Amino acid sequence: MKESLGIALITLLVAGLAAVQAQQTQGPPLKIEQVKENLYVISESGGNVAVRVTPEGVILVDDKFERNFNEIMQRVKSVTGLPVKYVINTHQHGDHTGGNVQFIKTADILAHKNARANMVRTKQMDTPPRITFGDETAVYLGGAEVQAHHFGRGHTDGDAVIYFPDLRVVHMGDLFTANFPYIDYENGGSIAEWIKTIDAALELDFDTAIPGHGPIMKKADLEMHRNKIEIVRQRVRDLVMKGVPKDEFVAQLKLDDLGWTLNPNAVAYRSLPRLYDELSKS
Repeated sequence: MKESLGIALITLLVAGLAAVQAQQTQGPPLKIEQVKENLYVISESGGNVAVRVTPEGVILVDDKFERNFNEIMQRVKSVTGLPVKYVINTHQHGDHTGGNVQFIKTADILAHKNARANMVRTKQMDTPPRITFGDETAVYLGGAEVQAHHFGRGHTDGDAVIYFPDLRVVHMGDLFTANFPYIDYENGGSIAEWIKTIDAALELDFDTAIPGHGPIMKKADLEMHRNKIEIVRQRVRDLVMKGVPKDEFVAQLKLDDLGWTLNPNAVAYRSLPRLYDELSKS
C-alpha cells in the first residue's frame, strides 16, 4: 500500500511539474480589447493580433505562435461567430506568423513578397503564404477595406504597414514597439531606411497605432518612436566618426534618456554590430 501511495505521489508530482512547465511555455492567457468599433487587439504571448470584424467574416493581422491558434480562435469567437477569412502578415517572424500553419487551412494569407521569400529561405515554416504583394494591396470584405503598404526596409525588408482607413488606425508590426528596435539584418533590416519607412507611414491619415508588441498607442507615439530611432542613428554615427571601435561603441551609446535599455540577452542586442557596420559604410 505504501508503494502504491508512493507511486501515486510521484505521478501527481510529475503531472504538476508538467503543468507548470506547460504554463511557463504558453505564457499568460491572451487578452482581447476593443480598439474601435469592429476592431480588436489580441495581446500577450507573441505579436499583437488585430481582429477586424465585418458582416461577412474576419480579417486578422498576424497570428502569433502556432501554439496560440486555439486561444486566438476563442478570443475571436468572443466578439463574433463569423469565420476568419483573411490573415495579413506584417513580416515573417514566427511570433507573428506561427499560426499561419493552422489558418492557411481555412483562410487566405497575405504577406509582402520579401517576407514570404525570407520564410522560404530560412525554412521557417512548411506552409508560407500563397498570396504576396509588392508596394501595396487591399482586402475588401463585408464593406470594410484593409490596406497593406510596403514603404521600405526597417525591421526587415518585408515589413507591411496595415491601414484601416475607415477607422483611422494602423498596425505597424515590429516597425513600432515600446522597446529598443531590433534590426534584423539577416532579413534585410536597416536603421537608416527604417526612418524613411516610418515617415511614409506617418503620411497616412490615422490617430491610433497598434504596435507589434505593447499597448495601443497614438500617432504622436509613433512620431516619438521615429525620432528616437533617428537619435540612435546619429549617436552611433557620431561614435563611428570619432573612431570608437566596434567592440567598444555599445558601452558608450547613451540610451537612458530615451527610456531604452540594452539587454545583452535580448535579440535586439545581437543586431548592434551590424548597426555599426551599416553606419560605418554610410
